[in-house]
Amino acid sequence: MAAMRDFTPMPVIPPALPSHPSQRSAVRERALELLCMNDAREKAVATRALYAGLARAADGLIDTDACIVADPGRPLPGRPDRPELVPPQHVERRRSIHTAAGRANLIHALCHIEFNAINLALDAVWRFSGMPLAFYTDWLRVADEEAYHFTLLADHLETLGARYGDFTAHNSLWEMCDKTAGDVLARMALVPRTLEARGLDASPPVRAKLAEAGDAEAAAIIDIILRDEVGHVAIGNRWYRHLCAQRGLDPVATYPVLAQQYGAPRPRGPFNFDARRAAGFDDDELAWLEGAAG
Repeated sequence: MAAMRDFTPMPVIPPALPSHPSQRSAVRERALELLCMNDAREKAVATRALYAGLARAADGLIDTDACIVADPGRPLPGRPDRPELVPPQHVERRRSIHTAAGRANLIHALCHIEFNAINLALDAVWRFSGMPLAFYTDWLRVADEEAYHFTLLADHLETLGARYGDFTAHNSLWEMCDKTAGDVLARMALVPRTLEARGLDASPPVRAKLAEAGDAEAAAIIDIILRDEVGHVAIGNRWYRHLCAQRGLDPVATYPVLAQQYGAPRPRGPFNFDARRAAGFDDDELAWLEGAAG
């Protein structure tokens, strides 16, 4: 049996970040530039470099109040020509996970989720002004970790004889991001703590299938992803509650209103209640989730 790869995050060389106060909006502008990048691997590397540079720099590099305008001539998000995006019901059917081709199909789907997750985090950084500084540093950290996950999965996919883009994929994650572009409360409610939280439920059975099929390396990657995604969903919960408190809204009562308004998918069990509690969902929210499940 071949030795497993070392999953220690590779160091990234951070670019120089602006230090003059008049250039403080550059970090959020850079997030928009990265969002527009088409090459998936280059986007992942550049995203990690942005966060590494920010982590090593002095405070005051993010202008939280700057209103940044995207170039209408550049589509959001930037993405490679492949994978071909199709409606969810037309995505290629999964083959047996006990074959390399079947595992490649599954790993590709996960890789696509992580690529979209990079875009989702970068979009939160540049788009929403007027939030506390910690909001931007939180989502830059999420983008960094999603880029790490994407790279792990893309590398493993190549050991199975495929590359990111070789299978069809759907665009549901970004479609919800686009729907909620006008309201940061809706974004926090329906992207990290709804769509991304589904990964907390899905990861354990996916990991079990990969381990049972003998793909210990893929199972180890899922462990890393689940560990980090608990933190990402917790960040969504944190800012959702912050915004609800700011607007005088009850978090539990407000959620189904937003879900209906924006057409969020109905919750589907079984739920990973331990991971969801670790990510900040309280008993009332979990009770609602279980009652609303289809």
